[in-house]
Amino acid sequence: MSAFSLHDLEQRVSERAQASADVSYTRQLLDRGVAQCAKKFGEEAVETVIAAMESDRDRLTAEAADLIYHLLVLLKARGIALAEVEAVLAERTRQSGLAEKAARAPAGASKSK
Repeated sequence: MSAFSLHDLEQRVSERAQASADVSYTRQLLDRGVAQCAKKFGEEAVETVIAAMESDRDRLTAEAADLIYHLLVLLKARGIALAEVEAVLAERTRQSGLAEKAARAPAGASKSK
């Protein structure tokens, strides 16, 4: 197993975000704006789902890597650090997944009710 981590990838995304768009795909994505970053993330999510439904383990692994990379680019575009996502996940582990999900407001519901 590699010692490479998601934090290493997040650092790489930050470094590549500072590079010229002539040499950095990450910079090109960020220059296109949040909506384009979100669209690309969605495309990768669909490709990951399709790969998951097939029997090709290598393809699923590769698509999952693409998905994670594009998620980190999207988070960078919105100024959200991986540590913030980890904090939410840590908080959610304080209770069972079913209890945590039940406690969340239904999609589209106002939190001010």
